[in-house]
Amino acid sequence: MSTTTTPLAPPKEPRDEGRMLGRLFGYIGGRGRRVKFWSAVGLRAISVVALTSVPAFTGAAVNAMRSGDSAALHTWVIGAIVAVGAYALFAGFAEFMMTRLATNATMNLQRDMFATMQRLSLNFFDRQPVGQLMSRVTNDTESVATFNENAVSQMMRGIFQVLLIVILMSVTNWRLTLAALSVVPVLLLVGAVVTRAAGPAYTRLQEQLGDLSGFQEETISGHRVLISTRRQDWAVHQHDLQAGEVFTTASKATFTGLLQFPATMAMTTIQMVVVLVVGGLLAAKGEADVGGVIAFVGLAGLLASPLSDLSNLATTTLSAIAAGRRVFEIVDDRPTVVDDPAAQPLTFTGGKVEFRDVDFSYVPGRQILRKNTFTALPGQKIGICGPTGAGKSTIINILTRYYDVDAGEVLVDDQPLTAVTIGSLRANVGMVLQEAFLFSDTIMNNLRYAREGATESDCIAAAKEANAHEFIEALPDGYDTMLVERGANLSQGQRQMLTIARAMVARPRILILDEATSNVDTRTEKLIQEGLRRLMTGTTSFVIAHRLSTISDADSILVVDQGTIVQQGTHDDLLTQDGLYRNLWFSQFKGKA
Repeated sequence: MSTTTTPLAPPKEPRDEGRMLGRLFGYIGGRGRRVKFWSAVGLRAISVVALTSVPAFTGAAVNAMRSGDSAALHTWVIGAIVAVGAYALFAGFAEFMMTRLATNATMNLQRDMFATMQRLSLNFFDRQPVGQLMSRVTNDTESVATFNENAVSQMMRGIFQVLLIVILMSVTNWRLTLAALSVVPVLLLVGAVVTRAAGPAYTRLQEQLGDLSGFQEETISGHRVLISTRRQDWAVHQHDLQAGEVFTTASKATFTGLLQFPATMAMTTIQMVVVLVVGGLLAAKGEADVGGVIAFVGLAGLLASPLSDLSNLATTTLSAIAAGRRVFEIVDDRPTVVDDPAAQPLTFTGGKVEFRDVDFSYVPGRQILRKNTFTALPGQKIGICGPTGAGKSTIINILTRYYDVDAGEVLVDDQPLTAVTIGSLRANVGMVLQEAFLFSDTIMNNLRYAREGATESDCIAAAKEANAHEFIEALPDGYDTMLVERGANLSQGQRQMLTIARAMVARPRILILDEATSNVDTRTEKLIQEGLRRLMTGTTSFVIAHRLSTISDADSILVVDQGTIVQQGTHDDLLTQDGLYRNLWFSQFKGKA
């Protein structure tokens, strides 16, 4: 199969920060979570009111102390203590609720992304390196999780505090309020500059993390090749280069984002000095009482903290926005191969398969199959052979409707594939591929994956038919043996027998085999061949052959070259023709027919 691997196009740098934040917030306080979210918001608002009332109580206590009113002094002091206690109580509950909402939001986002990936068509995965996808599932959602669990709560608290403090300042003394807010335009300007400068850096950082994850996944999967070719040092060097690029980009992005913090601290310090000077002058002129000035200074001091917190959120928020773009590129994707609204379940009557003038291309303009026509009658064994890259696997991918054809038609039992539901088609198709894939689960559960509702007896019977029962029973835990990733704790022949047994559990009507007996010893190959013969009984079978001896008994052989079926016929018929099949046969058997 020939495909082109092109990663998802990197997002342009649109000014969509607000929209992206809105989508992220939607996972926290969207439908089904609004009551809890607004309850947390209400508790946070109450806690902020309690906190910002402390300077007012303090100012009133100072005035009461200056006037010698001890009763009022006690009242205001008790009020301040109660306000602090109320703040701690309500803020604690709000934080607890927001943390639960944020954690749930991250889980839902990961689930939506994973669920979308399970529904997408195969061409999506053709375009995406596994490492890049894993980075989006892990690194990008981790960035979003950090934002959800920390930044959202701080952002709510900061915004509430700033708004309420500004209101209280205005009520207390409007002239001091103007003095205190004189630094805000500078802070807004710094924030805009930092966002514009750091945003692209964070986007680039997430992409580089994806590249690094892809390289790590590739080298771990291919560690045997690295060892056999003594390329471990090269792999370490390449890893260091990519990790160095990530470090450099992360440093630049973080440094740019953190510029906002010292700017905020400087501005809030200047703000406090301005408030003290102006407040002192007003008090000296008798235009403000000392208690009022002290209360205002307390409010100004409270304003510094949320402004500082909000500035510190720049890096976390920018990182989450960059990660969110990459996550939602997947969440928003849709499958290209879908059921027609009028599609009906496949009515299986025997397993006749027809290709009628089929054209196909993975990438527009780069045709892979051209005008291919053939018919497989029910119960026939069809061999498919040809040079590497000829289009053999592509024919199978179209038969299973992993892709839709560009032109022509594919039919099963006289029903066009586009007229039947995809699920009903694939429920009747079984596959045994050259690379046996097994999940990290027990042998029994691996067999049950083939058919929902398969019983233990069904699986054991299938294993016996596939000649796998004997070696399974010899394992310490038998059918409860836990397989490691891809079944690496079994031999290749054992893995292949398990995949044959799994296909038998599925009870397919149409069977696809891709050189299922390659690279195993003679005795194991004999056992596998016996299992395959039992599996093929009563099915329409397609066998992709690299060794022509495995299809010499086929009812019909399709010889594919450069995307076209150039010959069709039985083994004996094709050997009498001066064509590609004859050349391939004699090249494999050195002239011995």
